[in-house]
Order: sequence, then structure tokens, then C-alpha cells
Amino acid sequence: PSGPSLTTQQDWAPVVFQKSGPKGKASKSASEVNAARRSGAAVDTDKKFSAGGNKSAHSVVPNAKKLDENTETFKHDTVSHDFKMALQQARLAKKMSQAALATAINEKQSVI
Repeated sequence: PSGPSLTTQQDWAPVVFQKSGPKGKASKSASEVNAARRSGAAVDTDKKFSAGGNKSAHSVVPNAKKLDENTETFKHDTVSHDFKMALQQARLAKKMSQAALATAINEKQSVI
């Protein structure tokens, strides 16, 4: 026969992979924490904000009150009209387009 031999023995024993639990400082089960407290060891537990919940990340904003109370408006500073005209005249004197100037200074054309 020209195909693979069908007389080979196959091992059909199940293989089980198990993940061992955390060791040392990483073990955090309630019984291990209580055992550490009984033995007098220093135990530090932290409750994470909405940890383990099946909630959207945007459902509760921790600083929503600060954002609601903030009434300031923020704007970027703009350049004066004189500077705009000086930049345009200098660009035209060198016979550069806005796109050419933008690529020369590594900036977006919309900024020019």
C-alpha cells in the first residue's frame, strides 16, 4: 500500500491541563487572606472601582461632578491678523504654496 500504515497504535488517553493557583503575594482568596490575618501578617486589600462588574466603562464616571460643575470654556490661543499677513507675504515671496510650507515645517496644511 502506498498510504500511511493503519496498523499504528494511537494513544486516546485524555490530557488534562490545569492552571495552578497564584503563589506568594498574588494569592488573594478569602480563606488565604483570613489565614494571613490570623497569623498576624500584614494584609493589604484594595477594592477596585467597579471591578468584576459587567458594566460599560462609560456608565459611571468617577469625576462627573467635577465635569458638571466646571463652567470654564477653553480655547486655544490664535495668532494675530498681522502675523497671518506677514506669514502669507513671506510664503508668497518664496513662491511656496500652503502645502509646500506645511511639508517644509512638518505640519498639517490645515494649520497653515
